[in-house]
Amino acid sequence: MHFKPASFATAVALALAIGLAHAAPPQSVVLPESVRPLPPPLPAQLGDFDAYVEGVREAFDVPGIAVAIVKDDRVLLENGWGVADRETGAPVDAHTLFAIASNTKAFTAASLQMLAADGKLEMDDRVIEHLPWFRMSDPYITHEMRIRDLLAHRSGLSLGAGDLLYWPTTTYTNREVAERLKDVPITGGFRAQYAYDNILFGVAQLVVEATSGMAFEDFLKQRIFDPLAMQRTRYNADHLGDLDNIATGYSKADFKDIVPAPRMTWSNVGGAGGIYSSVHDMSKWVRTHLAGGEIPASVGGETGKRLFSEQAQREMWTMLTPIPVRKPKFEAFEPITPNYMGYGEGWNLSDYRGEKMVSHTGGWPGMVSRVTMLPGQGIGVVVLTNAESGAAFNAVTNRVLDAMLGLPPTDWTKAYAEARAKQEGDADEDWKKHLAARDAKSKPSLPLSGYAGTYVDPWYGDVVISREGGKLRLRFGRTADLVGTLEHWQHDTFIVRWDQRWLNADAFLSFALDPDGNIREARMEPVSDLTDFSFDFQDLRLTPKPDDAED
Repeated sequence: MHFKPASFATAVALALAIGLAHAAPPQSVVLPESVRPLPPPLPAQLGDFDAYVEGVREAFDVPGIAVAIVKDDRVLLENGWGVADRETGAPVDAHTLFAIASNTKAFTAASLQMLAADGKLEMDDRVIEHLPWFRMSDPYITHEMRIRDLLAHRSGLSLGAGDLLYWPTTTYTNREVAERLKDVPITGGFRAQYAYDNILFGVAQLVVEATSGMAFEDFLKQRIFDPLAMQRTRYNADHLGDLDNIATGYSKADFKDIVPAPRMTWSNVGGAGGIYSSVHDMSKWVRTHLAGGEIPASVGGETGKRLFSEQAQREMWTMLTPIPVRKPKFEAFEPITPNYMGYGEGWNLSDYRGEKMVSHTGGWPGMVSRVTMLPGQGIGVVVLTNAESGAAFNAVTNRVLDAMLGLPPTDWTKAYAEARAKQEGDADEDWKKHLAARDAKSKPSLPLSGYAGTYVDPWYGDVVISREGGKLRLRFGRTADLVGTLEHWQHDTFIVRWDQRWLNADAFLSFALDPDGNIREARMEPVSDLTDFSFDFQDLRLTPKPDDAED
């Protein structure tokens, strides 16, 4: 899952690179925290920051927010507001762990860069040179896909293509997910346009493992987490301990009622979004990037050594895939409308009020986050939350950036609240159009039992519809949470109402019949425009499974 960007959100770009690591200078002495010099004071514009963050929490119904602000190699602020868990009342602090979701992508990109510096690969190697079994549904793309392409969202796949193979949590392994790419539809031109995907970062993870000879989680720990003293950061939810300080995520079931979201894992596509971290640890990651890949003394890890080379960072922060810049729908966003937007390898690249901006967002059940840097000013901001509100992390981030740039405050809370209300209003209007077009008196062409059976999609696999207690029930064969009841909508179209209401992903299911009245296929699409794009129902082609077909 990746947080679905609203039309007003600023996208940004970054590109990954190859290059030999610089020789490490002698390790410097790290002073104990108790005797380190105090950080510079926050700008006067952030004098009311506590009240501002609390206002954001209230406006967007966010239980807890953690923020880190850095300037060059110094931490100006690490703090938490609100609660990590509503039931226990445990407070959020600088060490509270959140799922950082797609902010993991930059770690995967850096891992490949480090392996390039080790001479294990080159970023322009064909993927099939390292994973000979790798296949896309287009032979040309299979042959020409380079390691760099895995990280740039320009493969020709549609938005979120293949996400249902692991989202919500499935029983497929990482290798099985990647192998099923051969049947995922290609809807665009190779390297022709931007379309965000997660699944190719799972392939990138497999390249890391194949070239390093290590499990991905071991590589991350030994080559990134340990050198940066990111001691509390975990590879994914499977590695969380009972004593870890962990935030509970909260979703709005049916987009209304806030409920705890289950803790999930991306063990099968961890390279796309599996990491849990805190603002304390993430500030170390940001400071290392702002230092051009050299580990600053303030981080407290392998001080003075390089995590990656300056050349690698230049490539990571070079645009590979341009993204069109659109006029904002609200006047408040005009001053921060970027001059350019694009994506590199694991990062977004854009500008903020004329300053180069490197950033990324992440979305997870009940948690969204944003990491932002203005490299020319040495500014870094990390915002982690335990609710699904991109408006919240944007409002906090923009307030900090403006203050750090010495600009007067803008009421970003109000601006994003208005934008969110507009987005929700548009979704309501879209639903009204569906209601107006519905023929509520229409009947299905077949008795309910006629729709029951096992259906198969080439890339996902089996989906079963059964008759239970006078109703039709639908189950995705490899996804425990995708179970729901079919409600007749009109003609041969039903709505799937998922049992797990926090999914916010109810979908239309439409059956097409052949001339003899037999079901030819079924297609799905989300009911609401607010549904996250990782529910890539649009790529499913469900056909009745022959009785003699193999599982």
